[in-house]
Amino acid sequence: MRIVIVGGGTAGWMSAAALVGVLKPGLCEVRLIESDEIGTVGVGEATLPQMRAFNDAVGIIEADMMRRTNATFKLGIEFVDWGVEGSSYLHPFGTYGTSLGGVEFHHQWLRASQHGRAGPIEEYSFAVMAARRNRFEFPHEDHTVLASTFDYAYHFDAGLYAQYLRAFCERRGVERIEGRIVDVALDPERGDIASLRLASGEEVVGDFFIDCSGFRGLLIGEALQSGWQDWSEWLPCDRALAVPSVRMNEIPPYTRATAREAGWQWRIPLQHRTGNGHIFASAFTDEQRVADVLMGNLDGEALGEPRLIRFAAGRRSVSWTRNCMAVGLASGFLEPLESTSIYLVQSAIMTFLRLLPDREVDPALAREFNRVMDVEYERIRDFLILHYHANARREGELWRHCREMAIPDSLQAKVAAFTHRGHIQLHKDGLFSPPSWLSVLLGQGSRPRHYHPLADTLPAETLFAEMDSLRARSASQVASLPSHETAIEDYCLAPVQRAAT
Repeated sequence: MRIVIVGGGTAGWMSAAALVGVLKPGLCEVRLIESDEIGTVGVGEATLPQMRAFNDAVGIIEADMMRRTNATFKLGIEFVDWGVEGSSYLHPFGTYGTSLGGVEFHHQWLRASQHGRAGPIEEYSFAVMAARRNRFEFPHEDHTVLASTFDYAYHFDAGLYAQYLRAFCERRGVERIEGRIVDVALDPERGDIASLRLASGEEVVGDFFIDCSGFRGLLIGEALQSGWQDWSEWLPCDRALAVPSVRMNEIPPYTRATAREAGWQWRIPLQHRTGNGHIFASAFTDEQRVADVLMGNLDGEALGEPRLIRFAAGRRSVSWTRNCMAVGLASGFLEPLESTSIYLVQSAIMTFLRLLPDREVDPALAREFNRVMDVEYERIRDFLILHYHANARREGELWRHCREMAIPDSLQAKVAAFTHRGHIQLHKDGLFSPPSWLSVLLGQGSRPRHYHPLADTLPAETLFAEMDSLRARSASQVASLPSHETAIEDYCLAPVQRAAT
């Protein structure tokens, strides 16, 4: 089967890497069309732990990839000022405590808190404790110990990652075609994409096409007319200013997202520099005001001028139609608040591999793919909306608007269940697990009216002793971990950084 990928960047080269890294050699011919004239957005430099599974599946060696992309480790995301001003909580890649008395840990924590016998919830998360102390070690393989209760992801230079994947793919036979597409020819009878014509006059034919052309959606939107679902009523931010700054003296193992007057500012620490940006809603502020806030709140000297990126929150009505699948920004955009952009690329291409069509595409495969992606997008959408809707900030029209806006029924039901008795529904499908929801709900000030009645079956003194022991053991074990800087130096120090030392 001949597969043609339109567009490079992270989405295009991840798609190509999955095809040649997972499938049996010779099963499909992969060609990728990209133009040096067309830039990439490149806002995503922070990832989720699921990316480790992607790298393993396609045969990427983690330490080598991290060295070549100036990567650092990531244990979670810190949210500053999303509750009341001056507040901070960390969404960890890990659990809180362990089940006690037949119920989830947070019910026992709520019970102990009512008696004044529990510390902040983050003190029962190994990942949060390690992140707060700038320490890192790989998770323990023995799942019965505390040091196994977390996971990790990466911060990396997205441009370098795309270059790394390009070299990986070309070594495995992917043909890169330099050129700009000027026409998409459809089969007059079937309506499928038949071929693409480049500005040079070259015609590129294929059996299946993967659209990684960015916001434009050259194939999925312009040629095949897949509609757009606008989610800006719930996610009103529509602009970003991005700027790099000098390397931090001490690199933290977490991303930071700080709420600002009309949006939020990100900080992503890499080995060679720090990525910064300010997401904002243009209806509530202006570009110059945002630029002033961004440049006035960097942790080091800027390495350039802020670059403006325009976007709209939403997604295609269908991401796979006929013989074309959209991946990345061509499929949809959800702001990088929880580092989900690269995950959605991974989810799309790995789902496609599970449903790999023949030259004659069975519509049932497309329906199943679209069902899976519907779940992914909508549950991530709800999780992002929660951050905005549950804010407790006193200043800023954007934040008042988000607190008062109507939210999707699916999110409303989840918030109501938690508010009533601390219940967090465990979905079979979808990205974020109960500890993720718990971190945001508690971190931004939501408190259930009741805890689960089963929590009371555990004797109070037993509970208090367990809580004290867990907190003490976690603090002690985290204190013995190496620093994040040491972990990087020992495992994945980039060549340019090694030369500098």
